[in-house]
Formats: sequence, structure tokens, C-alpha cells
Amino acid sequence: MRIGLVSDTHGLLRPEALDFLAGSDHIVHGGDIGGQEILARLAQIAPLTVVRGNNDTAAWADALPETDTLDVGGVRLLAIHDLKALTIEPRAAGVRVVVSGHSHRPSCTERDGVLYVNPGSAGKRRFSLPIAAGELLVDAGRVEARLVTLVPAT
Repeated sequence: MRIGLVSDTHGLLRPEALDFLAGSDHIVHGGDIGGQEILARLAQIAPLTVVRGNNDTAAWADALPETDTLDVGGVRLLAIHDLKALTIEPRAAGVRVVVSGHSHRPSCTERDGVLYVNPGSAGKRRFSLPIAAGELLVDAGRVEARLVTLVPAT
């Protein structure tokens, strides 16, 4: 199963991101979405798991959770916008992957058996960081993460 990962679109869903997400079985958006139209467009591609970011303050975002979980292929994922707001110990909660956003900086690290993935920003550029997205490939309890630069850093 292929889980597409995006975050920090801030109201801009780039064609490069849409092309990358095509064919996903599910999409996780790590917050700072920027508008309901972004979610509508992503939902045309695949089912969504979405969390509210610190900039998602309009009425349309009121119903979005700050964290959400997804169980797929024997792997539990937790989505949260800002890792600093994480209030649980993921491993103890049975979480294998934590997907976040906020920093706009793509990263993938494993600590204590938990994979922490930030796909970076797939929307508006911040500083000189790349425009990026990611994917998780899940198969029978195994998970592999891949980050992709959609538009290089300036």
C-alpha cells in the first residue's frame, strides 16, 4: 500500500505534488492546509487523514483534529502538525510512524523503533527550503519511507 505524504500546502497545491500523489492508496496531510479546496482536490485522488496546523484557523478547519491515527497493513501511523505538541510516547501507544509538518524541512529519522517523517512543504516556499513530499510503502507490517524533492531549493 502506498501512503502519500504532504504538509504545509498553505493554500497552494502544486501540480508537481498532485503528480507525485497520483496512484496513492491513502494520503496523509500534516497540517497548514490553507483551505478546504485543498482537501477536496486531494480527496479526488485517495482517502485522506488530515490534521489541523497552526495556520488552519478559519471556520472550515474547526472540525479537523490536532492528531489522528491510521492503521494500515499492520502499521499504525500518527499524524500531528508540530512534533513539539506530541503528548504521547508513540512506541508505548503502538505507533510505528509519526507523520508531522510545521518546519517545512523534509526529514526522516528512526528513534526507538518509531519512524518520524516530515514530508516538508508541498506548497508555498519558506526560506530557501525545497518543495517536497513523501510516501510510505506499507506491506505486511513493514514500512519504508521515501522523501522526494518536487522543486529544488533556491
